[in-house]
Amino acid sequence: EPNSQFAYRKLVVYQHSRAYVKLVYNYLEFFPQKEEYALCAQLRRASVSIPSNIAEACGRYSKKEQLHFVEIAFGSVYETVCQFEIALDLNYINEEQMKEIDNRAVDITKMLSGWRKTLTDQI
Repeated sequence: EPNSQFAYRKLVVYQHSRAYVKLVYNYLEFFPQKEEYALCAQLRRASVSIPSNIAEACGRYSKKEQLHFVEIAFGSVYETVCQFEIALDLNYINEEQMKEIDNRAVDITKMLSGWRKTLTDQI
C-alpha cells in the first residue's frame, strides 16, 4: 500500500482527476502529429496540473494557501474543457468524447467547489 503520509491519495477528487488525466492521454493518442507540440502539449500540461495542484493543496498548512492550489486545479479543469472544445471544432474528437470530457470535468469541479467553499468558510 502506498505511504499513508500522502493523505491526498484518499481524496475522491484526486482519484477522479487522475482518471481524467488518463482519459485525456487516451484521447490524445488519436490527435494528428502536427498537434504534438501544440494542443497535445497544452492538454497534457493542463490535465496533469489538476491532480498535481490537489496534492500540493494537501501539502500546505494554511487554509489560504490550500485555497490557492484548489483554485489553480479548478482553472486547469476549465482550461482542458476549452481545449477539447477546440479539438472538437477541429474534428480531433467527436461529440460523444466531448460529452465524456464534460461529464468528468463537471464531476471534478463539483468536488473542487465543495472543497473551495469549506476552505473559504475556514479563512
